Amino acid sequence: MRLTVIQTSSGPDKAKNLEQVRELVGAAVAADRPDMVALPEIWAFQGGTVAERIAAAEPIPGGPAGELLAELARRHRILLHGGSFLERDGERCWNTTLAFDRDGAVLAKYRKIHLFDVETPDGKTYRESATVAGGREVVTYEAEGITVGCSICYDLRFPELYRALVDKGAQLLMVPAAFTLLTGKDHWEVLLRARAIESQCYVAAPAQVGAYRAADDVRHTYGHSLIVEPWGHILAQVAQDRPGWATAELDLGWLGKVRERLPSLRHRVL
Repeated sequence: MRLTVIQTSSGPDKAKNLEQVRELVGAAVAADRPDMVALPEIWAFQGGTVAERIAAAEPIPGGPAGELLAELARRHRILLHGGSFLERDGERCWNTTLAFDRDGAVLAKYRKIHLFDVETPDGKTYRESATVAGGREVVTYEAEGITVGCSICYDLRFPELYRALVDKGAQLLMVPAAFTLLTGKDHWEVLLRARAIESQCYVAAPAQVGAYRAADDVRHTYGHSLIVEPWGHILAQVAQDRPGWATAELDLGWLGKVRERLPSLRHRVL
């Protein structure tokens, strides 16, 4: 399977963000002809105030972000892992992934489990739970012969989730993210390669990059979207600090050889 990760620079202008994704997916498909495309976390709306984020949340189905994803999957005849966007369900909001087949039909829905409620060393406070509720379901789906495991951003720091995904058959772990610049420069690549090595899976991590407005503050995301193979090597990475994409071939034969030659998943005791 040929996989592309898309890197966006989103802010609190939903219409502009949707158009950015439309253009990037079209350009990446034309250039690299992938079978599957993966988008970052909260690509449809990033930043703003709590009230603005809640107002930008949309129902599933029927909202503009979800409808755009289905349209792009159908138009380009691709599998599309839709990163995440803000979902409204009754009185609650969620940080939600939708995945689509080549006909634009939904393959899976995942709500982010671990919420980023953190004060970083530079004094910035992040309270994701002020906007969204945390999910509870561990989600995998089948995508033309590959079992895909779902996660979002801060989930990356909880290896027990990835162990649960592997127990459900995952071969490709998706980590759409909006990692902060401060934590990303020290932890992003290390954690992604660790998840690939310990889970003996491919890892795809499409990310947000650049500055955005959050209330009265300006914040920065790290970017460096990448794809890692099961031995822990980086296959492809978006090196530039601006929107773009990176593409790599996934080889399930190689994944099988890694698991056979170093059978750590079979050696588990706990």
